[in-house]
Amino acid sequence: MIKLVIFDLDGTLANTLEDLADATNYGLKKAGMATHSLEKYNKFVGSGIDNLVKRAIYPETDTRLFDIVKSGFNEYYSAHSIDKTKAYNTTEELLDKLDMQRILTAVLSNKPNEFVGEILRKIFPDHRFSCAWGKKPEFSVKPNPDALNAIIREVGVNKEQCLYVGDSDVDCFTAQNAGIKCCGVSWGFRGKDELLNAGADFVIDDALQLLEILEK
Repeated sequence: MIKLVIFDLDGTLANTLEDLADATNYGLKKAGMATHSLEKYNKFVGSGIDNLVKRAIYPETDTRLFDIVKSGFNEYYSAHSIDKTKAYNTTEELLDKLDMQRILTAVLSNKPNEFVGEILRKIFPDHRFSCAWGKKPEFSVKPNPDALNAIIREVGVNKEQCLYVGDSDVDCFTAQNAGIKCCGVSWGFRGKDELLNAGADFVIDDALQLLEILEK
């Protein structure tokens, strides 16, 4: 029986893509570089801010340009991280139903830790997560499983009682590296094919379908 569901944030619970794209494009402009369309950011996000910036400036590898773009990103995103961010359809209803079933919930994101709580308070003001972590300095970014393992220990459940839910291959690999099952969500930034190819145990097209998986 599943007692803890750990969610990815960006592309899973929240559509954060526009705010991330706006912040990165702001940094690119400060560096005198070309900006990207929103669609391209589907492939840029998911592996932490450093990797987002590296993908945005590719094929440039100049550390000076990287620093300018990242600094611009941080400047903009600190003030605008929830301007356009919103919850995906039925995710709030899903969290309510998990509460009713006394299934614990947590969040693990590669987003810098300081932004995670702010976003969750905006889009799910009435839901309490057992843990809600972004990238912390003591842990490597996903797919390294150390932060996920730490959350599981902190909540105090066995791994066979846990399910990780995410929208990308990084999320699948994180769950696999931690030794727990993974449910992919097709509505996120990467799509169903990537999740299936990465070995997701399940893929759902609507958040409430997760309840059917938990019943089984």
